[in-house]
Amino acid sequence: MIELRPRRLAFAAGIYLLLACAPGTPGAATDGPTPAQTPDDPWAQARARMVDSQLRARDIRDERVLRAMARVPRHLFVPEARRRAAYEDGALPIGLGQTISQPYIVAYMTEALRLRPTDRVLEIGTGSGYQAAVLAELVDEVFTMEIVEALAERARGTLESLGYRNVRVRCGNGYLGWPERAPFDKIIVTAAPEQVPPALIAQLAPGGILVAPVGAPTQVLTIVEKTPTGLTERRTLPVLFVPMTGKPGGRR
Repeated sequence: MIELRPRRLAFAAGIYLLLACAPGTPGAATDGPTPAQTPDDPWAQARARMVDSQLRARDIRDERVLRAMARVPRHLFVPEARRRAAYEDGALPIGLGQTISQPYIVAYMTEALRLRPTDRVLEIGTGSGYQAAVLAELVDEVFTMEIVEALAERARGTLESLGYRNVRVRCGNGYLGWPERAPFDKIIVTAAPEQVPPALIAQLAPGGILVAPVGAPTQVLTIVEKTPTGLTERRTLPVLFVPMTGKPGGRR
């Protein structure tokens, strides 16, 4: 969960050590507006302004990502007392010491995945469920993991209430990923490991892309691709996320 300003470091809040709990219910991919949207949606203009001023203005160019960000009702993923600020340019607290990421970084990381409609995506760090909802607008299946059981349950409830039946929510050790559902076409990590967890690389399908903040004490947003000849790695934004606190050999 991070906040980014031009030419500054991005900041993260929230810890995503992941503990075991039951998966959510499978479902069909969404197509078009979410059930929360209506022709007289009072938040639609706020989302449109967010997309234009915070995303297009900062060179987010993938039209599918921009449309998804314009559809997902971000205000429903934040506490009611914070909803007036839901479409502002910054992260917001969601309780239990966690935050919902700044819209720009959600869009940036989503665009970096180069998503296709048929992709299966693993997200490490569910938080409020907002990133998972954006992904669910774009791909067939989303698998998302979270440390805090209360947050996982809340996110599951929000996602189900909005009709996102193509998202499964689970608690588990993020360093181990979700092996029984592997391989994944894309993987996104929203807490910072010192190195990319080997299990996540192993669960990445050939031709797949992984996006994660990597390093300690500061990190760089890192894009890893699994090519026929091996791994390629590209580093982009300097960021500052909270450390990923799971253990590679820990329990799920």
